[in-house]
Amino acid sequence: MESSESGKKDRYKCKVCGYVYDPEKGDPISNIKPGTAFKDIPEGWTCPVCGVGKDQFEKIE
Repeated sequence: MESSESGKKDRYKCKVCGYVYDPEKGDPISNIKPGTAFKDIPEGWTCPVCGVGKDQFEKIE
């Protein structure tokens, strides 16, 4: 694992609705630019499908 890329490509799945946040795509609805790691998304961000917070997401292994 390259340390500079650590976490950059990790995808996270909403435990409520199954939406997958893919950092390569970002979240255009919430103005999250492509290339934004999940950890760098503002705390106030919510799932664009069901509206739950970041705490309801889990890393996809």
